[in-house]
Amino acid sequence: MVSTEKVLKGLRILKQVNILPDVLSAIYFDSRKVTQGSLFIAVKGVGSDGHQFINAAIESGAACIVCEVLPELTPLEICFIQVADSSIALAEMASNFYDNPSAKLHLVGVTGTNGKTTTATLLYKLFESIGRNSGLLSTVCIYVHNEQYEATHTTPDPITINYFMALMVEAECDYCFMEVSSHASDQNRIHALQFAGGIFTNLTHDHLDYHKTFENYRDAKKKFFDSLPRDAFALTNSDDRNGQVMLQNTKAKKYTYSLQAMGDYKTRIIESHFDGTLININGVEAWIQLVGVFNAYNASAIFGAAVLSGVDSQTALMALSQLKEVRGRFEVLRSSLLRTAIIDYAHTPDAVENVLKTIHEVKSDNAAIITVIGCGGNRDKKKRPVMAKTAVNYSNKVILTSDNPRNEDPNEIIIEMEAGLDVNEKLKSLSIVDRAMAIKTAFMISEPGDVILIAGKGHETYQEIKGVKHHFDDREELLKLIHNY
Repeated sequence: MVSTEKVLKGLRILKQVNILPDVLSAIYFDSRKVTQGSLFIAVKGVGSDGHQFINAAIESGAACIVCEVLPELTPLEICFIQVADSSIALAEMASNFYDNPSAKLHLVGVTGTNGKTTTATLLYKLFESIGRNSGLLSTVCIYVHNEQYEATHTTPDPITINYFMALMVEAECDYCFMEVSSHASDQNRIHALQFAGGIFTNLTHDHLDYHKTFENYRDAKKKFFDSLPRDAFALTNSDDRNGQVMLQNTKAKKYTYSLQAMGDYKTRIIESHFDGTLININGVEAWIQLVGVFNAYNASAIFGAAVLSGVDSQTALMALSQLKEVRGRFEVLRSSLLRTAIIDYAHTPDAVENVLKTIHEVKSDNAAIITVIGCGGNRDKKKRPVMAKTAVNYSNKVILTSDNPRNEDPNEIIIEMEAGLDVNEKLKSLSIVDRAMAIKTAFMISEPGDVILIAGKGHETYQEIKGVKHHFDDREELLKLIHNY
């Protein structure tokens, strides 16, 4: 039980109806989870409006309702609180309920289109490796020191965020690294969190099904940096044309990293191999077990953030050299038949181009590249033809297949991808809806020395079809082929 006064501290209340309960058992924004003596907050979401479920919450035992629009009938035994923005109120109450855990952690957020998961995860691993208890909130999983939990969103809702950060505090963690999605920033999920630093990776077209315009998408990322306090750091990629945009209005201390332009953390690639990369950061050479230009950017961000978070540069560089790729992010598997298979989460045209360019940089001259790629259903349709064209431009053969079709027909998604190809480009492609068969076909048509890229799903262990998640793992499919042939 937590005192109601504590939960509502700092909340801008427009109107209160009836008497507040002394204590609250929990807070919820999902009426299906409401328990006796809890608070329900009605949030206007993308797919539904929590105000429609106020009665359901009362029937389940809610003692207090927070909402933007007061209902006509307000039972005397229930306290109603009106606020201007429920999403902001939810974030503030979640932080209050769990005793403001972000203030007790060195919290670093990572935002951008590509590289968020790798950067946040490897920062967590770096700090853990040097004996500093840390937590992680990411697309792949959640870590509370050594304890692992399943992740459902890139950035969870405010209640979940603060719940896990409270666990981190309890586990004596001093640091937390988290991915900050554009959705989370736009929906105020990170409001009321006290960040010690923010990292910007890059910005390309993505999530326009939600944001509608690129400017809205960019501004959602920028909103995170605008909210950073003066004692925080803002570390941005100065090679990205939007890197400086992120710093325009931030009060935080400004730093940059780069491979091309001037930067506080400047990296140069010396050698590239499928086993790793020899780099030079700020004049010091280091071998990292990460591949490609995009990972050199990630390594620069990781190194810079570690130093800005209090790790001396030599320790940071030594720890960085021991880190391995995150599952599903340019994950390399080798076959006894001398094939190299790569699994990558790349699901935007820019990410696909980056991965394929990296393969070209590292592969032998006579090696062919065979790419298996699809596009998710109920997501930005504009990128589908571009994804196909990008894959064909950088591959010798492309197999268009199903990704997570969700509620769309996978055949129709593939047709929309094919629309981006001209007659000659279509000759370089095949369309196989069954993803397992597509992966098997890529393996079977490959020759010794060739490189197979399986793009789009990365770490995911499911395929979502008509609202149902079926087990499917690109890695498992490849390992079966590697073991059987």
